[in-house]
Amino acid sequence: MSDGSIRVVLADDHTVVRAGLKAVLGAARDIHVIGEAQNGREAVAMAERLDPDVVVMDLTMPELDGTAATKEIVQKGLRSRVLVLTMHLEDDYLVPLMEAGAAGYLVKSVADRELVDAVRAVARGDMYVRPTAARVLAQNLSKRAAAQTEHDRFEQLTQREQNVLRLVAQGYSAPEIGEQLFISPKTVDTYKQRIQEKLGIAHRADYVQFALKLGLLAKS
Repeated sequence: MSDGSIRVVLADDHTVVRAGLKAVLGAARDIHVIGEAQNGREAVAMAERLDPDVVVMDLTMPELDGTAATKEIVQKGLRSRVLVLTMHLEDDYLVPLMEAGAAGYLVKSVADRELVDAVRAVARGDMYVRPTAARVLAQNLSKRAAAQTEHDRFEQLTQREQNVLRLVAQGYSAPEIGEQLFISPKTVDTYKQRIQEKLGIAHRADYVQFALKLGLLAKS
């Protein structure tokens, strides 16, 4: 974008959609569509070969979907920034796509009004999401903060206390836990008392809920 023009690759598996997007962007003198891809694999290849400023990426495409293609572009260290343009509302897809490295997210229903502004914003290094997406991002940050708090609490436990917590959550009794950890059932109860003092949890249901928040039940 050294000369002030923005070079764009369009990635969508529908020819009519690409034509419509090209027409919208064509109305802006500073934006030039330099390539069109029919799937995510082609989008990645064009990002490598043509070095566009922005790749306008559909989410649902054959061979390689928009999320996977975005990840590849980011992992390859390409200069192109990805603006995801999809029919899906933000609730289910915004956060995973931002985590994959997308620089913007726009729903197709407002593309005729916002696409040019979105491409310009992404090209100059900004993030672009609709104001209504702020709620989705805020909820995600809130969930992450809660999970981090739970993780910090878990780290307060000793390694043996963590093992006991995990096994209790998995449904093992004190004698069974004692067998696995080579300690007596009475010692297991002592550890459970310490866990209760540190975390404020006493019943197995509390153990299960706590372990689920941290993904501990998915671990052996």
